[in-house]
Amino acid sequence: MTQLKTLIKNLGPGLLFASMAIGTSHLVLSTKAGAQYGWIMIIPIILANVFKYPFFEFGVRYTNTTDKTLIEGYLNRGKGYLWFYAFITLITTFTILAALYTVTAGLFINLFKISGISISTVALGLFIFISLVLIIGRYKFMEVSLKFVVTILFFALIVTTAMVLFKGQVAHIQDFKAPPIFNDMGILFLISLMGWMPTTVEASSWISLWSIEKWKSEKQKPSLKESLQEFNTGYLMTSVLALFFLIIGSMTLYGTNTQLSGNAVTFADQVVQLFTTHIGPWAYIFIAISAFATMFSTCMTAHDAVARVSLDIIDLLLPKIQVSGKKSIFALAIIILAIVNFIVIALFGANMGQLVALATFVSFVVAPIIGYMNLKNVMSNDVPPAQRPKKALQWLTYLGILFLSFFSIYYFWIVVF
Repeated sequence: MTQLKTLIKNLGPGLLFASMAIGTSHLVLSTKAGAQYGWIMIIPIILANVFKYPFFEFGVRYTNTTDKTLIEGYLNRGKGYLWFYAFITLITTFTILAALYTVTAGLFINLFKISGISISTVALGLFIFISLVLIIGRYKFMEVSLKFVVTILFFALIVTTAMVLFKGQVAHIQDFKAPPIFNDMGILFLISLMGWMPTTVEASSWISLWSIEKWKSEKQKPSLKESLQEFNTGYLMTSVLALFFLIIGSMTLYGTNTQLSGNAVTFADQVVQLFTTHIGPWAYIFIAISAFATMFSTCMTAHDAVARVSLDIIDLLLPKIQVSGKKSIFALAIIILAIVNFIVIALFGANMGQLVALATFVSFVVAPIIGYMNLKNVMSNDVPPAQRPKKALQWLTYLGILFLSFFSIYYFWIVVF
């Protein structure tokens, strides 16, 4: 009982990680994986979660033992490491938030049955509202509010998945043939799925920054064991929920040749209909709100994280400016990110597929490199030998790097040849 109380008290960075991860990778990609390819997609989802685990765990481990962010660790390894991470952050800044806000705007239009208003207009409203929440409420408000959102979502999905399984597999159409996985289209989808499953590897530094922010706000730092327990709880939750979404997609759409739309509004309606078909029309509003809350929380956590990471990078590369820690600078970073990503959404329109594909591809290609950088951090002299990862975790890291590198090389092979 005491351990449970300690875990609940320490909930924060791991919870934010879960809230941020249960977004596009789960609601969009896991559902689509089940709908198009069926139960076989459980394998790449589990592999991605297992092989990427050390990359994220190192963010918690390094920060807890050194009181420094992973980004500071990159600088300690050499400025080249930090410049590389800055380059990756620059690319994701123009893709991740735009993709997330596009999906969320589509769900909002679907939820309130809005007509005559464009995706970009709704996204602008979301950018303004979330920016104000982050600037005024900051970390503490975000943590508290997301505890309710993630808890409700988790139990809602347990019930929905159970009902879907109880009702059974939807009838297949005649002469249905499962689409091949190992062709160009299948490999590209695998890369998208694993690139953002459970989320982008560069988000390992986000957990690092959230940890420090929580310690500052509470003036108390948990032990390494407590921090890892809290993170593992959030990580396990994201992995389980990914399987729930896959099951729902597989049981309700696989074998029907139904194509999930790339248009954000149409896709939102398709996803919500998946749930209500098996529960009943009365549940539509509850499911729509849950789906919207899922993406809204993902937008909020990702927006906060990218702003913090950008300021930390600038602070380390240009120490004379000293931007980190200043509330006014944080507010400015939030606003600039909103403006930049709104422009991207206005240019792409409602076609979120291109945005998600670009964001997931970049994340997938750089994942093994960032994984190696994180390993270098936790195995350096910054971390006492007793608190470095055990041999088994080190080997899992190398396997993860090889696994993701193989798919990256294979992708380039099919593109070139």
